[in-house]
Amino acid sequence: MNMTFITNKSIQKSIRLVCSLVSFVSISAFATDLKVGDMAPNFNLQATTGDFYQLSDYQGKQAVILAWYPMANTRGCTIECKSLTEQGHLIREFDVSYVMASVDPLDDNRDFAEKTGADFPMLSDPTKTAAKAYQVLNMFKVASRVTFYISIEGKIIKIDDDITPKSAAQDMANNLAALGIAKK
Repeated sequence: MNMTFITNKSIQKSIRLVCSLVSFVSISAFATDLKVGDMAPNFNLQATTGDFYQLSDYQGKQAVILAWYPMANTRGCTIECKSLTEQGHLIREFDVSYVMASVDPLDDNRDFAEKTGADFPMLSDPTKTAAKAYQVLNMFKVASRVTFYISIEGKIIKIDDDITPKSAAQDMANNLAALGIAKK
């Protein structure tokens, strides 16, 4: 008798494949009540370095880019992360801190950060608390690919849900310039 066993690994691979396909065809289920001018919800999330990042720590000091992504180690997310790694100097010209965040477990994001050479904080929200506050969870219960630009005062100044992973860093730099964020 030949029995096939489904392992957690195969389930994870299947989920990653579905999420990759969804992000590839750009099905966006993003809808939010948050709008430009609203105070950005605070978050306190652990990064792949072990440090915790809290939005309120930046208030009065520096603008923040919070880039949500669906799932570590998937095609579109890898392309976006590599863009921010390879072209991050374009963003660092501005007086801004930037992070990527997902609802992946911390260990998955650590592996992802290592594989992509990420040189910026990658935050994990496995409880989905911050993702719910930002209203980015999609029908697959992962974050939609949405980037929030947050002013030094803690207000949302742009919500970008039309992300091109390959040009993410250049697009962020262009948006920062258009928003009038000061250069360093």
